[in-house]
Amino acid sequence: MTDLWLISVPLDKTSSTNVEKLKRTIAKTNQASCSKFSIPDLKVAPVCYQGLKTFVLFVIKKTCQCMKEVMEQSNDKMLENTLANGVDLMKYVTRFQWDKAKYSTSLPLSALTEVISKEVTLVETELKSRSAAYNSLKSSLQNLELKHQGTLQTRSLNDIIRKEDLVVSEYLTTLLVIVNKGSYEQWERTYESLSDFVVPRSSRRLYEDMDAGIFSVTLFKRAVSQFKANVFTVREYCVELEEQKLRDMKQLSARKKEQYGIFVRWLKVNFTQLLVAWIHIKALRVFVESVLRYGLPVNFQALLLQTDKKCSKKMREELESLFMHLDPAAMTSKTDLSCDIPGLSQQEYFSYISFHINTTVLELS
Repeated sequence: MTDLWLISVPLDKTSSTNVEKLKRTIAKTNQASCSKFSIPDLKVAPVCYQGLKTFVLFVIKKTCQCMKEVMEQSNDKMLENTLANGVDLMKYVTRFQWDKAKYSTSLPLSALTEVISKEVTLVETELKSRSAAYNSLKSSLQNLELKHQGTLQTRSLNDIIRKEDLVVSEYLTTLLVIVNKGSYEQWERTYESLSDFVVPRSSRRLYEDMDAGIFSVTLFKRAVSQFKANVFTVREYCVELEEQKLRDMKQLSARKKEQYGIFVRWLKVNFTQLLVAWIHIKALRVFVESVLRYGLPVNFQALLLQTDKKCSKKMREELESLFMHLDPAAMTSKTDLSCDIPGLSQQEYFSYISFHINTTVLELS
């Protein structure tokens, strides 16, 4: 498992020297990798992003879950489709460049958060609509497919009954009767006497499953009501209606296949937008917290640290030793803080600014 930390330190002489020390230590111990995280100069202005970051993460997980359900894939296969600008999350973060075309740096911070919020809200709204439409289509198809399965009392008979099995004329008709396996002998012995006007020796067994068989019997139309009053179950069957159901199922299947492709493409494109928006919010947070912590004029450097979870503790200790001068009280006050202040992330406070990037955000149970 990998830990990704986005940290920020001021560009004073001591901190800059210690950044170089950090890079040398990392190169020597091979406990982590360190790269510059480029954040442009943004317009300083009051901004509130706490609700936005939670909302974006919620929509990311919701979209990822929807993609998994639609594509019916495992987590491993899902990671191949959950990309940001054509690369996986890890590569996108390590190569991050602020998208000035989407998020103009000429806008104040409040306007930038509004742009991201509207973008994500639009994705969530359309996700609900598209998901509902696709699931409705899928459900309709599944209901039709279920009718081609199950017992002889409920399943479709399209693949069992042929037109030549049925006698239909001005006076005669063919009924389909479901007979339990244990009652075959009784049926053969009694069917001709179950009503008047049954054609002798007209019964044929057309199909059977593990529990019962379906028999045809020919009789005069005026005797149908009397025949249906017997103890055996008569299965209603209309050739034209059954053929229409089959055509409906084929049409629904073709529509589902078409909509599947459209929906999956939409999910991939918009999932990319969500990941991009999420990492831009991370960058925006680092900028805002750096201004609040280190003051104006803007003068800080952001770094991306990538380390194995097994080495996380040692790396934190190294960072604390190098940047303790930024806030000597951080070590003693870390566990006592519960308010939202610069550098605070999940009730952890450091002498430097640090935000965790959750690399397991795409892992679903």
